[in-house]
Amino acid sequence: MELQSELGLVKGFHSSAHEALLGIYYTAAQLKKRADAFFSQHDLTDVQFNVLMLVQFQGGEDGLTQVQLARMMLVNRANITALIDRMERQDLVRRVADPADRRHNLIKTTARAGALLAQAYEPYKEEVRAVMRVLDEEEVRALIGALERIRGHLGANEKRKVEP
Repeated sequence: MELQSELGLVKGFHSSAHEALLGIYYTAAQLKKRADAFFSQHDLTDVQFNVLMLVQFQGGEDGLTQVQLARMMLVNRANITALIDRMERQDLVRRVADPADRRHNLIKTTARAGALLAQAYEPYKEEVRAVMRVLDEEEVRALIGALERIRGHLGANEKRKVEP
């Protein structure tokens, strides 16, 4: 279905660029709703799952620092601290002093988190396949490339605004 119809717009868009940008936002909102429904079945949120996946697959046995997690999740350190606090209270992660730098804590998953990940990981991979199966591999690669170019352009513009 065309975006104009999905949104119930009477008139068309002013430009295809505007339509594409709104399409990204609208698709992201639909993905978020679907993710919320999926992860609630597994007693997790999408953000918690993301943290657990990053710690498990990017940090391995060593875990990750909160700084590393914040960078990987594109959030600031204050937000990651509050998130880790909540996840620690829920027995999903634990903080361990970093032996290489005592100023940092390493975030590691708990046994409870491991069980939740074991329960959710295969259904998650199937959910991803189900969402993306409308695109063939070439289309997926084109989408990845297009989104990378947009992010690169946005990043370059942000750097220009910050530089004196």
